[in-house]
Amino acid sequence: MRFLFTFSGGTGHFLPTTPFATVLRERGHEIIYACQEAMVPAVVSAGWHAVATGGATLLAPAVRRALAPVDRLAEERAIRQSFAGLIARERAGRLRELAAEWRPDLVVRDEVDFAGAVAAEAHGIPHASVVVIAAGGFLRPEVIGEPLAALRAEHGLDPDDAMSMLHRYLTIVPAPSSYRDPADPLPATARYVRPAVLESARGEGRPPAPATPPTVYFTLGTIFHQESGDLFRRVIAGVSKLPVSVLVTVGREIDLAELGGQPPNVRVEQFLSAADTLAVSDVVVSHAGSGTVIGSLAFGLPQVLLPLGADQPLNADRCEALGVAAVLDAVTSTADAIGAATAMVWQDPSYRTKAGLIRDEIAVLPDARHAGSLLEQLARSRAPVSRA
Repeated sequence: MRFLFTFSGGTGHFLPTTPFATVLRERGHEIIYACQEAMVPAVVSAGWHAVATGGATLLAPAVRRALAPVDRLAEERAIRQSFAGLIARERAGRLRELAAEWRPDLVVRDEVDFAGAVAAEAHGIPHASVVVIAAGGFLRPEVIGEPLAALRAEHGLDPDDAMSMLHRYLTIVPAPSSYRDPADPLPATARYVRPAVLESARGEGRPPAPATPPTVYFTLGTIFHQESGDLFRRVIAGVSKLPVSVLVTVGREIDLAELGGQPPNVRVEQFLSAADTLAVSDVVVSHAGSGTVIGSLAFGLPQVLLPLGADQPLNADRCEALGVAAVLDAVTSTADAIGAATAMVWQDPSYRTKAGLIRDEIAVLPDARHAGSLLEQLARSRAPVSRA
């Protein structure tokens, strides 16, 4: 069978889909990825055939930017105007053409690739979504309903079906059900599976015996590291004073020389495997991106979160409510405050205990092979997955 995988945005929208594409390819199915032009090299370098389908990609800025306060309303506007608006309009026509040319049996899209859903529905092809906004909260009718209705109308589809199309057939959730904000539940077509970080991990998602000294891992992800101002310096300055080893990844766009010399207990790299890094960490300090937060919970790690934008404030809210993280303001927090919060989540056993409960929930979830079977079932039957 043929499976068209499609996503809008950058790495955080691409990587969550790859375990399922890998399973399907191993079973002999044909796979094509459709994405925006700027992401084609990354998809190809990961070993996939990629087709550019238009639209400006929201990647890391080319130059370093100052740190700005979190603006939650601005992030909702970005989802409405960019992902559900401009990007979806730019890509929907090309995706329809690609679907007509290649005739896939199923479209698999990241949940904010609304153009993928419209293109599939225009051809009567079933489509599955992969959740990338783990906490939920963005895909509400009042946020995206109007632009999605307009997009469906442009392509001859019933505008009143705009919201129901998003989860019509199958929604794959690479996160535990307890993590989802109860105010934004997923529908009956949702199926929970292990996150991608465990699919590539060398262990079973359980951290090794505590290191001496403990290891603190610090990252700002693959987009917001370029918009972080002096945050790298402040975090490193605060955490490096603790009796810990500090492992920092800054991203490929940042010159390591920018941070200058570091004390002996600090190691700074541009990029490391998230799975391997989390497996040897004891505490994670991050921007609260979905991939980093869920990956950390998969290893039962307490966290310190400094949300910068996108869905990060939503993840921070959820982690704080679950008692697995301390949340700080990225703009105003001093190095000493960041260091103190890191020491607290490590020394207070409640954070590790609660993170361990979620780790155990994740450990028993079905793996990517199960999701692959669900996708095969959907492609063959062309009907929504049976209710569990």
